[in-house]
Amino acid sequence: MFLYLSKLLPLFFYPLGFACVLLVVALFTLRKRPRTATFSIAIALILLLISGNAWVSHNLVRSLEWQYVTKGELPQAEAIVVLGGATKSPLPPRPTVDLSESGDRVIYSAQLYRQNKAPLIILSGGRIDWRGSGSAEAADMASILTSIGIPEKALIQEPDSLNTYENAVNVRKILETRGIKKVLLVTSAMHMPRSLLIFKKQQIDAIPAPCDYLVSEGEIQELSSTPKAALLNLLPNTENLDNFTKALKEYIGTLVYRLTGRL
Repeated sequence: MFLYLSKLLPLFFYPLGFACVLLVVALFTLRKRPRTATFSIAIALILLLISGNAWVSHNLVRSLEWQYVTKGELPQAEAIVVLGGATKSPLPPRPTVDLSESGDRVIYSAQLYRQNKAPLIILSGGRIDWRGSGSAEAADMASILTSIGIPEKALIQEPDSLNTYENAVNVRKILETRGIKKVLLVTSAMHMPRSLLIFKKQQIDAIPAPCDYLVSEGEIQELSSTPKAALLNLLPNTENLDNFTKALKEYIGTLVYRLTGRL
């Protein structure tokens, strides 16, 4: 039940979902309460204009992504833990497993392995049933890694986790069984702050190894590079709205986990 609520209820707090709710209110109050309808439409428009512009979106994303920027070389560990959410199962018409926007996680783990940062890669991620059929994310990531030359014996699959909390709990069991004390935690930079807190709560000695940065120094500088750029970056677009929503999801997720005692 917690899983369903954690995925569905926050939709009403995200800009697009909340704007839709406001527009539905406006639709039903347009004739009898025109002021209420006007107010609802205005709030929906303001919400989308704010969350969809690059100034707000970039800085909200940066507030998460830049918390654990890697400085210097990462230390060695006993295993590399990769969190799911990076692949799409090989369902027709896909000829093989596809990498999603977060697919950098899989590639980065391979790079760390080849740099001899750890002898094992633990792949953690299942498949939520209402998101369609397909293999577990752990199996999909393993398929990608073996296809680029990572030996199968170096991979450990954890295919049962459906959220970050379950990632940490299930990975801890693997670490305890194998006597592993220190790991490199690989996930998207935006997801790292919440993930690291959850893993620390499970008493896992995890070293952050973030990747998949959505906002770079160049993109921050571009916001105000010229007067035209500053103006154009005020205009909303779907990419900014999506990134704003992802960042907001992380903050809401952290709050919910704190309130439920998982952090």
